[in-house]
Amino acid sequence: MSAMHDRVARNFAAQGLMKTLGARLARVDDGEVQIEMPASPALSQQLGYAHAGAVTSIVDSACGYAALTRAPEGCDVVTAEFKVNFLRPALGERFVAVGKVVSAGKTMGVCTGEVRAYREGAQEYKVVALMQATMVFVRP
Repeated sequence: MSAMHDRVARNFAAQGLMKTLGARLARVDDGEVQIEMPASPALSQQLGYAHAGAVTSIVDSACGYAALTRAPEGCDVVTAEFKVNFLRPALGERFVAVGKVVSAGKTMGVCTGEVRAYREGAQEYKVVALMQATMVFVRP
């Protein structure tokens, strides 16, 4: 494992919400992080779709951790702003949030994210949500 992966993995492990959602780190690369969340009735809304709060949480974290891969040493990240567009109902057996850095400077990063819904046995996915986010680099 790389130092970058270890940095992200340690930070991810400290997040209680990701544990509550049953989410896990699926991929960590320079400028890109993927977080996977299984579907669960506990994470649904009244029509049976994955709740927008759960979907938003994993893509916000994916964007934040993507930004962390580009953050200056000794810095952490916090979300300053995001915008989410929901494209279709979040139906699937698992969801993968992909966060990517568009631009990173000394004090902040701008990221895009998408949430992919996978049906049982299918390799293809449907994008159910898109995010644009601004992450600020902070010293703990």
